[in-house]
Amino acid sequence: MAIRPFPIDPKLTAIAIAYRNPDVVLIADSVLPRTPTSQEFKWLEYDLAQGFTVPDTRVGRKSVPNEVEFTAEERTDKVEDHGLDDIVPNEDVEADNQGVDPLGTSTAYLTNLVNLGREQRVASKVFNPASFSANNQATLSGTSQWSHDSSDPVASIGDALDSPIIRPNIAVFGQQTWTKLRRHKLIVQAIKGTAQGAGMVSRQEFAEFFELQEVLVGAGFVNQAKKGQAASMSRVWGKHAAFLYRDRAAGPQAGVTYGFTAAWGNKIAGSIDEPKIGLTGSQRVRSGERVKEVICARDLGYFFQNAVA
Repeated sequence: MAIRPFPIDPKLTAIAIAYRNPDVVLIADSVLPRTPTSQEFKWLEYDLAQGFTVPDTRVGRKSVPNEVEFTAEERTDKVEDHGLDDIVPNEDVEADNQGVDPLGTSTAYLTNLVNLGREQRVASKVFNPASFSANNQATLSGTSQWSHDSSDPVASIGDALDSPIIRPNIAVFGQQTWTKLRRHKLIVQAIKGTAQGAGMVSRQEFAEFFELQEVLVGAGFVNQAKKGQAASMSRVWGKHAAFLYRDRAAGPQAGVTYGFTAAWGNKIAGSIDEPKIGLTGSQRVRSGERVKEVICARDLGYFFQNAVA
């Protein structure tokens, strides 16, 4: 059994795995699902043309069928460690906290920040023109933005879904984008089947209309200010939109999907003595995970940059 300098506490690890912030819906695990891997992992990138180029399949009575060769570029990567520490004085642990567990509370707060950091990484990776092929993206401006009455999101989204080589099955919106898109008069009229342009559509109605499996809306906030400065809150997912093909069953070397998250083990948490901090010493609480977000098929998605003003 490996000896680690930082002991893992099963109780605190359970808190790290189960913790979810009830006030903010984080969607990173749904956008780029986790796939178990080792610390170092390999994934295969196939030539798009291979699966769609049909050779002559005719075979003569005594001839040999044509041969095809499937090649893939093997890419090697490794997970990254992401974690945070917090110092909890022993006097806080020993005090009468009326049922509050200081170590558990610290673990929950740390886990929330680690989760928010992952949310920010996934949003930056997915809502990025470099993560899509040149033909599968558009930058909206002025009257083409879905916040403008003259725009036609029904047509633009419908055409976008037909562009990737495999039709996307999930939609990813920033909260600001979704708020304005769901009440666009053409969206309301098309989905509700009425000339009335007022009102809003639900995620389920939108998904059914555009034949999608799921509509994901990133509602999280992040503080952009540096430490010591006044808080400057902004949306993690911004004002963009993406439509992706997601296959939860796909892995680094099997299946096809827009992207995935390589995960080595589960989230971990634990504590270790810090006898030099505080009069009676302290506990260093740590929460973290070992993951790497990967975009493995840029052709399987469509990106709308600046979808709303």
